[in-house]
Formats: sequence, C-alpha cells, structure tokens
Amino acid sequence: MRSPLPPADRPSRIGLFLRRQKRLLRPIAGLLFLAILGSIGYISLKIPAVQEQIAPLRDKLLGTSALRVTSIHIDGAQLTSEQSIRDALGVEVGDPVLDFSVSDAREKLDTLPFVDHVTIERHLSGEIDVHITERLPYAVWQHQGHFELIDRQGNRVPDQGMTGKDAEAFTKLPLVVGDGANTAAASLIDILAQEPDVKSHVTAAVRVSDRRWNLTLRDGTTVLLPEGEETPAIHRLAKINASTQLLDRPVLLIDMRLPDRLTIKEKPPTSPPSSDTGNNTPDSSASPPRKADTPKPVSHPTHPAPKETKKDNPEENSDE
Repeated sequence: MRSPLPPADRPSRIGLFLRRQKRLLRPIAGLLFLAILGSIGYISLKIPAVQEQIAPLRDKLLGTSALRVTSIHIDGAQLTSEQSIRDALGVEVGDPVLDFSVSDAREKLDTLPFVDHVTIERHLSGEIDVHITERLPYAVWQHQGHFELIDRQGNRVPDQGMTGKDAEAFTKLPLVVGDGANTAAASLIDILAQEPDVKSHVTAAVRVSDRRWNLTLRDGTTVLLPEGEETPAIHRLAKINASTQLLDRPVLLIDMRLPDRLTIKEKPPTSPPSSDTGNNTPDSSASPPRKADTPKPVSHPTHPAPKETKKDNPEENSDE
C-alpha cells in the first residue's frame, strides 16, 4: 500500500490548477504580450518626432497613385470661399491620402465664418468629399448703434470682417432695428415676401417697444403697423397701393394701427419762390413747418438705418 505524501510535499490547489491549465495559459500570455507590444507601437507612432523619422519609409512603401489624393470635392458652401476651405483642409491633390486627418480638418473648418457644421469623407481611392452646412445670415440687426448679421432664429452670425463680394451680398439683406427686432424679424420678413411690391419700397423695419413694427420706406415715409395684425395690414396696404400708388406719393406718415381707418399725413407743399417786385420781408406770423416724425438715418456702409424707436410717439395718435 502506497503511503500518502507528507503535507509539506503536497502541491497547493493553485498549483494543481496551473498545472492543469498550462496549455491554455501559454497562448493567453502570448496574446497579452502582443497586445501590449501593439499598444506601445501605436502610441509611439503618434509622437511627432517618430512620425518625422518614419515618414520617408512610409511614403516609399505607400507611394502608389491609389493611396494619394486624386480629387477634392466641396459642396454646400455659399458664403465661405473655396480657397479658405482648402486652406483649412491642409491637403492638395497628390499628397498621401493617409496623411490627411479628417478630425483636424473638421476642427479648422468649424472655425470659419458662417460654417455651422461639416461632413468630411476620406476614401482610399484618393477622393476627399467635403460637405459644408452654413448658418446663412437672414437679416441685418441694428441694435444700440451696432450692426450685426443674424440668422432666421435671431442668433448672431459671425462675419469676422468679411469684405469683397461676400460683403456686397449683405446689402440686399433686410434691415431690422430695435430691441427684440432680431427674434421677431422672421415673421415680418415672411409676410413682406408675400407682397413683393410693398417689400420693394421698404428699407428698414423698426421694432417699437418690442410689440409692433414701423416700416421705413425708401422715400422716408413711415408706415405704422398694428400690433399682432401685421399680415392683414400689409395685404391691405398692397391692395391700396395697387389702385392708388400710395407708396409712390409724397407722404410722411401712413397710420394703419386701426383696422377700420387709414390715416395719411402728406408732406407740406413746397413754398413758391419770392418775387423780386413783392415784399421781401418775411411774415413773422407764419409758423415754421412741423418737423416730420420720421426716423433719422445713421451712417453705415451697407444700410442707411433709421434710429431705434423705444416707444410710440404721442403725435402718432392724432387724427391729422
């Protein structure tokens, strides 16, 4: 009968387990070693100094036409120049396509004026597709003496001092003035777009007390619109103008705040020139003409904007 091993010579449970799993542990340890080695190599390749050293070898190995940039397609850009987009991409036709970093190019393009977001696709065939989505300016907002481009939601659109043909396009944008005009502009501009004849006469829309609008026409006429009833008032004005050419007449003020009444204040007639044979002494009893209740223009390179209106003028409530 075989005698049992003494306790000192008997292997532990962990030892018995390792002996039994020895065949499985060797491949696992090998895979773990390869993973560590690959991680170290990947991290090393991200170091700029290492990239510079291996660049010649990489270009030599990957220097085939199939792995070089063959074309760059850009679409969606209306206000952003193509040259600024290419400068942000930092790649030219003929460069190694694997050297092009999509994430770096996207970050640079996102900093350009008017760019909302960018989609970039890099293909191993050598094609790079860039799709630009811009936040287009919807109007020019005059606020506290400053002019800012805004989008349809009233948010500021950075222009970073755009000049040239891009700046010329902004002269055709509607001008809105006053507190709250930026957020309320879209609805009024949409209404004016339905009546192009009226819109062609409007140079600015002034927000009054952040509750209603005054329209300033190109000849200085002011149109007072009712609060919350801009749509029927503008349609009504278009019908009147179609039959009477009211917007082309010498008028100072058109008050449409009352739905059943249209008050028109005409410009005073031009005084005739004095006769040489008549009495040249001025009539001291004649009262000077009342100053027209129209906004004063301010100097701006694109829009001669009216002065911001804080509240309704009491004189506008008269029935003159």
